[in-house]
Amino acid sequence: MAGLLDGKRLLITGVITDASIAFHVARVAQEQGAAVVLTGYGRMRLVERIAQRLPQPAPVLELDVTDQSQLDSLAQRLGAHVDGLDGVLHSVGFAPASCMGGEFLNAPWEDVATALHVSAYSLKSLAMASLPLLGPGASIVGMDFDNRQAWPAYDWMGVAKSALESVCRYLARDLGPHGVRVNLVAAGPVRTLAAKSIPGFAAFENAWNGRAPLGWNIDDPTPVARTVCALLSDWLPATTGSMVWADGGFHAVGI
Repeated sequence: MAGLLDGKRLLITGVITDASIAFHVARVAQEQGAAVVLTGYGRMRLVERIAQRLPQPAPVLELDVTDQSQLDSLAQRLGAHVDGLDGVLHSVGFAPASCMGGEFLNAPWEDVATALHVSAYSLKSLAMASLPLLGPGASIVGMDFDNRQAWPAYDWMGVAKSALESVCRYLARDLGPHGVRVNLVAAGPVRTLAAKSIPGFAAFENAWNGRAPLGWNIDDPTPVARTVCALLSDWLPATTGSMVWADGGFHAVGI
């Protein structure tokens, strides 16, 4: 039986541990027939060990999305593993401690600039670094947290997510003529290493309990991973510049 992603060649960024949403996207993608290449940053040996836990061990490339030399060499380095790309997952975000946890009014610009660079501008950087390998029908997907409202303690990371949402729309506009789709998946809270670094993350967990019409399990990233894989597939060929929710319906229900 053919898989949803049979023959697809995917670049998956943002794997840190096997609890990472990106890890589960890679897992589901492989189960659906895709060939996967991962990127890691900083703790490369850890990412390489985690890559061995996938259904098929995946190659890992180093990529700092703020390092232009690494971005410039990405397509060439990928060429050692795949002869092109059909999809890219951007699952990268970071904000210094000063930017979250209720210190919105006090965060210095230097730290805010870092949050915006890593968490928003990098979507454009990754798209351009990948573009030489992307053909018509390719799909770029970014991980989002719906930021149409202010969240407790999320602060400048929330601003960065708003910027990410805008970057997605402009990329969709400019990459559309290349036949490349660009979308975001707005996920409900999932208990990952990144989530644990958010001060007051329990407030997010508690908000979802009892409010999401379909229910929500913060320990199960598979529904989010499947949503990402659907966007990486050929089954949404006219969808671009969109934010697709995978949050159990939380966003649609008022208090």
